[in-house]
Amino acid sequence: MESGKSSSKPAIGFLTVIDHPQHGLFGGYLVLNLAGRPLEFHCTAPIKPNRAQQILYGPTLDSFLYGEQIGSTLLGHAKTSPLVVCTDREPVLSLRDLVELPVALVLPPGELQPNETCQAGKPDVPGVLRVDAPHGRGPRLITFELGRNRLALSQQKCDDRKRFSERLGEAAASLDLWEPFTRIREAIEEAQQAAR
Repeated sequence: MESGKSSSKPAIGFLTVIDHPQHGLFGGYLVLNLAGRPLEFHCTAPIKPNRAQQILYGPTLDSFLYGEQIGSTLLGHAKTSPLVVCTDREPVLSLRDLVELPVALVLPPGELQPNETCQAGKPDVPGVLRVDAPHGRGPRLITFELGRNRLALSQQKCDDRKRFSERLGEAAASLDLWEPFTRIREAIEEAQQAAR
């Protein structure tokens, strides 16, 4: 997905999904340069799964909607290829299976979460391999610190920890990776009010 994208300026992508009780899911994608200035903003029309989709997709519905339907669409419309993609919604991590970019969950400041070791995922029962995540919980996450930020990755993509550090380099020390999600939510809310 990175091919054909502009990569002249280092940038970071921020992707979130807002669940509106009446209208459904809205996706927002903000691309910032390393100084925190916006380069691009995209948002989706609302998506609301019907009952048949809820039944058929079962526990994989959120990762399908957030990653494939919303995340993939938003990144596909962007002109700038970011160094990394950050999200504040865990189901968006499934986007990583569709793109070559590292995708990480930004944890709220001060949130404590266990730090899993980085090793290949193992089946729950010897000789049994699941094709979906265990019901009731997504893939195991590993957490790490980058500058003043706490991030989490799917244990299956733990190599992205190194890629995140390498791609953001020394800039990571001064970045606030949580704040841009507030901008996205406010921009989507503003767009919704303007459309009324």
